[in-house]
Order: sequence, then C-alpha cells, then structure tokens
Amino acid sequence: MNNFSPAFRRHKSLKQEKNIMLPFSCYSPKLSLYILATCVILLILLQIRSLHTVLPTSSSPLPSLSPSASWSLFQQWQNLVLNRTLAAASPVNCTQNPDSMNQKLRDSITFLPLKDLRFSNQPLDGHTWFMSSMYDTREEGEVQYQQFPSEPSKGRFLCLKGRDTHDGSWNYYALAWPEALPTNATLMKGLTFVSYNHYNYDNIWHGLSAVMPFVAWHRKNSCEKPTRWVLYHWGELRFKMGTWLNLLMEATFGQAPYIEEFNDVDDDQPVCFEKAVVMRHNEGGMSRERRMEAYDLMRCKARVYCNVSLDRRDSHERPDIGITLLMRSGARSFRNETAVIGVFEKECKKVKGCQLMVAYSNNLTFCQQVKQMSLTDILISPHGAQLTNMFLMDRNSSVMEFYPKGWLKLAGVGQYVYHWIASWSGMRHRGEWRDPNGESCPYSDEDRRCMSVYKNGLIGYNETHFAEWARNVLNDVQTKRLEEEGTKNGTASMKTCDCN
Repeated sequence: MNNFSPAFRRHKSLKQEKNIMLPFSCYSPKLSLYILATCVILLILLQIRSLHTVLPTSSSPLPSLSPSASWSLFQQWQNLVLNRTLAAASPVNCTQNPDSMNQKLRDSITFLPLKDLRFSNQPLDGHTWFMSSMYDTREEGEVQYQQFPSEPSKGRFLCLKGRDTHDGSWNYYALAWPEALPTNATLMKGLTFVSYNHYNYDNIWHGLSAVMPFVAWHRKNSCEKPTRWVLYHWGELRFKMGTWLNLLMEATFGQAPYIEEFNDVDDDQPVCFEKAVVMRHNEGGMSRERRMEAYDLMRCKARVYCNVSLDRRDSHERPDIGITLLMRSGARSFRNETAVIGVFEKECKKVKGCQLMVAYSNNLTFCQQVKQMSLTDILISPHGAQLTNMFLMDRNSSVMEFYPKGWLKLAGVGQYVYHWIASWSGMRHRGEWRDPNGESCPYSDEDRRCMSVYKNGLIGYNETHFAEWARNVLNDVQTKRLEEEGTKNGTASMKTCDCN
C-alpha cells in the first residue's frame, strides 16, 4: 500500500522527468569536459582546413578562408590558452637583482668564537676548540690543514674579527663569498699562514712544533711563500715569535716572517684573506718520511743562511767524530759540570779523530748553534728546549739525554718529545739517564704535587755508567763511519736545498 501523499508523488515525478531530460547540470564537470573536447575538435578541423586551403583557380572556383587569417585565429586562441595557463600556475620569477642576492649572502654571514668553550675540557681532541666548526683536509701521510678558498669551503674566503690577546672567545671567524664580504671588511691579498699553538712561540720546541707543518705544506705546494703570519695561542692573538724561531723561518722561506698585528683595523672590523692556510694539529697525521723531508729542508736552508757547509766532507773544521756537550744554566743543569765533562772527555780521547766540544745554548747566536750542530755527531744534553737543535745535525747523528729525579713517574708523555723529534728528523736517540738522587718531596713519590719539586732539579752523575754509555755510542758511531768510508757512500750529504 502506497502511503505517500499526492503532492509528494507529483514532486517525485517532476524530479525524475528533469533528471531524464538533463544528463548533467550547468555546473557539472562533465559539461566542462564536453565543451573542452568540442573546442579541441573544432580547432583541429580548422587547422586541417587552413593547411589544405589554396587560392581560387579555374579548377577550384569556390571561395575559401585565407591561410594567414586561419593561422592568425589559431595564434590568438593559443595565446589565450597559454596566458590563462601561466596565470593559473603563477610561477616564481627566479631572476633577482645580483646586488640584492649579494646583500642576502652578506647578511647570512655568522661569526663564531675562535675558541669554543664547549670543548674547554678537551681542547686538543677531535678538530680542537680552535675553529671548532671546521674540518681539516686529510691526505694519507700528509700534514692536516685547512685552506681557503677551496672546494671544502665552497670557494669562500676566511674572515677574522677581533684583536683580543687575553681571551680567544672574543676573537671570531667566519666564511664569506668573495662577492659578498662582510660589511666594512678589509681584504688582505696574498697567502696568509694562520697558526694555532696550544703553548707558545717563545719556547723553541713548542714554536717549532707549531710552524713545522707550514714548512711541509710549503714544500708540497710549489714552495709558495706566505705574505704574512697570523699567530694564535688558545685563540688569543700573538704578535711575535722567539728570536731563534723567527730566524729559522727567515732562513727557510727566504724572507723575515711578517707577523700581522692588524694595527690599521678596528677591533670590530672584519678582515678577510685572499688565500689562507690554517694549521692547528702540529705534525699530526704526517708520516715519518714527510716529517724528515720538512726537517731536511729547514736544516739545509739554515746552513745556507748561516754560510755553513752543506757537505761535511767540504768542511775543514769538522772532526772525524764530534761530541758536543750542550749545557744548561739553572734548571736541569748538571750539579757538577766539571766531573761530567771529564768523563766524556776521557772516553773521547780513546777514539782516534774524536773531539769534545762544550757549549751553552744561551750564549750562542742562531747561526752559531747551526754551525755547532753541523760539527756534531753525538749530542749530549739535559732534557730541555736546547735539544731541539738536534735536527740541525746530519741525519743518523746520535742523542744522549739526562733527567733529574722524579720525572719518569710524574712528567707524563711530554718527557719523550726529544725521542720523537729524533725519530722525525732522522736522528738516533741513544737512551737517557735518570738521576735517582735529588731533592726530597714531602708527599709520596707518586703525588703529582712532587713534580713542582722535581721539575727544575739539578742532575748528578754516575761516572761508571756515563763512561760505559759513552764507549758504546762512540764505538757504534766509529764502526758506522768506517763502513761508510769503505763503501764510499758516506753520510747522505746535501748539495742544494729544495725550494731554491
């Protein structure tokens, strides 16, 4: 039974008729598709006709639409469609004013502290607290360095800011594109060596450790010379090297090192460098071969600078076997110098052609030290910076080292630095003697507070041990010298230096 009212039935009937009559509404997507398809078909037909239409002839008298009019109509329609499409897509215009782009690059430059205090507990680990966001270029067996501009820096220059000499966290660094340097920046031309030293540039060992990597880089890179040096200690600026180190660098590079002080630059004014090389790991990463090559270069250049013969066979002053007792004054000196000299002098006299020489490093000029080492086959000296001179001897020369009481347990790994430099420079470290006697410490022997008592202690002597030690070293040196003369090889000699 149908319970719907007559009015409802009439309404339903009318709706069904309407649905049958209109397959889609005025706003139906189907209608849009039909219209679009119709337009396309008409356009295609019109284009076909325009291509086949020719001017009237006797055999074709019927009038036709000219090709130019047909093509014009097609172009108008095409432009209309393209304009509507492009307007709907709203593409971004990628062409910008170069000055505007450079300003955006300039505004994006961020200066970071040279000394990153987040790594204050491990300043030498990883890539160090100096320029901590940067990574070194590492090549097998070569020195670790950073170079700007370069591929790793994406062509950007190194920029520095600040002249603080007490807190490296107030000095800053950043990278900048050449065309978008920081506002008011000064661009310094030429090659700049930027050196980080965890210790100082006055001590000849610590200073040499910091600058030697630059010598290795210089040798590998076509002997390119620096225009200036920028020196940092813990991110704090330093404005000088010790005299010995300064003269060694002058001899090596053929010019006195210019230490940049930024006197013409305001404290907050950035300075950027056309080319910069940064070292912060000393000899880290270098193979023994590469280290020896760098020390060979410095030895050779120092001898040329000081007018000292490069070949021992050309020197009339050179003894067959030269022993140098390089003495210290004050801390870690021999308690009885006369007795120590007497022991080694006695043993030297037993060997034909042996000559004992006694020298004090603090009384010698740089060139006097270079000459003294050129005459030396066996260097005898207490532990101390003066032993750094050993690399100025010929390769395969010998070193004998002496320590005060207490160093073995308390001095740490740093007490072996002259073992290291002997190996790196091609010398032979013949061992050490450690004085068992000395000042007493009020604490236990292993208490680190005792190091302050032992550090600068005087060194005694043991005549029996010293004599036997000297005989063994002398006999070995003499044997090798005779072997060299027998084979006519001799000690490897230098005729010219690299980087001439």
